[in-house]
Amino acid sequence: MSSDDTVRAFPARSIETHSALTPDQADAVRALLAEAAAIDGQQPVSEQGRLQLRGGAREGVSHLLLTVDGELVGYAQLEDTDPVEAPAAELAVHPAHRGHGHGRALGAALLAASGKRLRVWAHGGHAAARHLAQVLGLTLFRELRQMRRPLTGLELPDPVLPEGVSVRTFVPGKDDAAWLAVNSAAFAHHPEQGSLTQRDLDDRKAEPWFDPAGFFLAERRGELIGFHWTKVHAEEGLGEVYVLGVRPGEQGGGLGRALTTIGLRHLAGQQLPTAMLYVDADNQAAVSVYERLGFTTYETDLMYRTET
Repeated sequence: MSSDDTVRAFPARSIETHSALTPDQADAVRALLAEAAAIDGQQPVSEQGRLQLRGGAREGVSHLLLTVDGELVGYAQLEDTDPVEAPAAELAVHPAHRGHGHGRALGAALLAASGKRLRVWAHGGHAAARHLAQVLGLTLFRELRQMRRPLTGLELPDPVLPEGVSVRTFVPGKDDAAWLAVNSAAFAHHPEQGSLTQRDLDDRKAEPWFDPAGFFLAERRGELIGFHWTKVHAEEGLGEVYVLGVRPGEQGGGLGRALTTIGLRHLAGQQLPTAMLYVDADNQAAVSVYERLGFTTYETDLMYRTET
């Protein structure tokens, strides 16, 4: 969420809702998001949201385009796919058009579209976004930390795998179904990660950054029980602990730490200076593990929601 809340009359302002964007509309949204990211220091819309700009309609996903005199100046995405949680949204206003109430207008449209059951991300937790959340009557309920550590001179003990466990790399096509099943089980409590589908996996496999050599699978007797998917942000010089999961029943035996070490060593071997990851602030067990591995908090994303 990256915007403002000052209300001014804008007779030429309109908001249209689309189930799918045309290529030209998607390009315009990506350009707006890039401008916002350049000013704010981080993307206003998540990777999943940016992937959902393309490829036609997706069940439960809506795109809100705010224009003034035909020019796109604001964008919001609403995803209503979780059977329990309220619909989730992200929004951005072009930096050159802030201070005119466009953020509040998008927020009001999202509240109306969701039946006033809404969750909204504020990436980076900027003061303007926090104020907009307050104006819209939203309260803070989730903090997602981005943590980082240096990879130069990386010194980690050799990974110790549980007895009978071996590690290999992901084979696209062959391992898709097994990975989706373990990912779903490992993140059953996680509203975004645990709901990934084959289409979501295919989206990521089609991205330029996808590299199966950095996607590690842990098996026992040929059965997948854990994984560490790494990601390289080449332009930023960052390696990411993208997704790390262990199947329920296999946790607590050191597999997660071993997989983390294997992935970090792989990223260090790519000559990347820094590693990053995302973790929920209230997941104290995971935060403690990452802190022991040398990670510290770099920035925090905030999620707000309507009172339930």
